[in-house]
Amino acid sequence: MNAQALFDQIRKKQSFLCVGLDADEDKIPSHLFKYEDPVYEFNKAIIDATHDLVVAYKPNLAFYEAMGTKGLVSLEKTNAYIQQNFPEIIMIADAKRGDIGNTARMYAKSVFEQFRFDAVTLSPYMGKDSIDPFFEYTDKWVVLLGVTSNSGAEDFQLAKTDTGRPFFMEVIDKGSKWADENQLMFVAGATRPEMLKEIRQIIPNHFLLVPGVGAQGGSLEEVAANGINAQCGLLVNSSRAIIYAGNNEHFAQEARISAHDLQDKMKAILFEHNLMD
Repeated sequence: MNAQALFDQIRKKQSFLCVGLDADEDKIPSHLFKYEDPVYEFNKAIIDATHDLVVAYKPNLAFYEAMGTKGLVSLEKTNAYIQQNFPEIIMIADAKRGDIGNTARMYAKSVFEQFRFDAVTLSPYMGKDSIDPFFEYTDKWVVLLGVTSNSGAEDFQLAKTDTGRPFFMEVIDKGSKWADENQLMFVAGATRPEMLKEIRQIIPNHFLLVPGVGAQGGSLEEVAANGINAQCGLLVNSSRAIIYAGNNEHFAQEARISAHDLQDKMKAILFEHNLMD
């Protein structure tokens, strides 16, 4: 799926919502433990309840790796379920990998061949040769960390370089030359929406994956005001505020209500910016 195809899905669903499938055994409803694979059943219920409202799902691999083999099985089953039933939805591996040589190639093979994700988040700290093996999969997306929503971003990302720009701007500027907008996105946190306008001066056409709306307090309206472009150019992620909206037998319906509230706001934004027919 290239940028135009992604925009087509956004227009069709009137949504640029990405839901983080960060399933935690300590938080999922207790009644699911009657099943052999409670995490998969949780994910499946969330997907069934929200698939018509979203254009992407983003499992954070740490939640599955922490459960060992059974967690990886749950992840594979979740991916397979989406690919078989909703192939138009992009699956993003939130992995934040970053290494060189054969290690990078094995990471790329893992997320793109073994788990069959459509996209992966990567740390560009080690430079272009740590990213190149992922670009060899020309039908997949690389999502480079730009500026994140956590307070620790101030340690390195916001530090000024000798050019006078913050370090993350240098990363985005250089990284944007490694691939075009059909293969490369950037992470830009919703808790710093004013920076999106500066980012757009460097990368007017690339999609931005925007975490931080919902439980982290980011404003969807401010994100759109500063970051939207002619093809929308935004995938706004919400995880906890949607998947843990409820904690009983009606958790999936509660998740749908939360997702639908965001989708309604996104629909209004798309119409406001003349991005819908």
